[in-house]
Amino acid sequence: MEKYQPLYDAILAGNAAVARSTAEKALADGVDAMVLIQDYMMPAMAEVGQKFECNDYFVPELLLSARAMKSALEPVRPHLSAKNAQGAGRVLIGTVTGDLHDIGKNLVIALLEGAGYEVLDLGVNVQPGQFVRKIQEKKPQIVAMSALLTTTMPAMRTTIEAIKKAGIRDGVKIIIGGAPISQKYAEEIGADGYSETAGAAVALAKQMMGMLAQAKPAA
Repeated sequence: MEKYQPLYDAILAGNAAVARSTAEKALADGVDAMVLIQDYMMPAMAEVGQKFECNDYFVPELLLSARAMKSALEPVRPHLSAKNAQGAGRVLIGTVTGDLHDIGKNLVIALLEGAGYEVLDLGVNVQPGQFVRKIQEKKPQIVAMSALLTTTMPAMRTTIEAIKKAGIRDGVKIIIGGAPISQKYAEEIGADGYSETAGAAVALAKQMMGMLAQAKPAA
């Protein structure tokens, strides 16, 4: 691992330029793209997540590391596509109708991408119909919704009802989060899971993926 340790260190330090250049050099040297992700990039983001949870890192450091991770992924992604490599899963995420807050959502995105998930970001103030259309179009395994305001929380219920009405509820796991959200509220509106923190969202996504795998009929 020592030769490409600078890739790990650059992501940890939030140095996007070094992260990208090191990834490019490794690929030029013939290193497998998945080795870079599994041995350097994902462990680096896992440490970033741990530091964030322990208050050793704060929002600025987390976002810098996320930027470095994305920078390193740019030259790596074409190699993954060429090999038809499968990621951890596809997550569709957005802040619900009426809510314009996105810091928490962006932290979750950073950590999910660091854990190998493909994340499709719908942004903020996302209408129920937008969620429905993107689920139909992109076929994610997980749908994640965020709300920071108590006044926008009901939009989560409305969105879940729209997904049910469209006949696509059984094909996805729905997780929710945000400052005013609780496990009790998740159960009340029919969500599959709730994450209190950005760091816990990765573990929750993994749990949801496991549930989907178990639900698949035997071949």
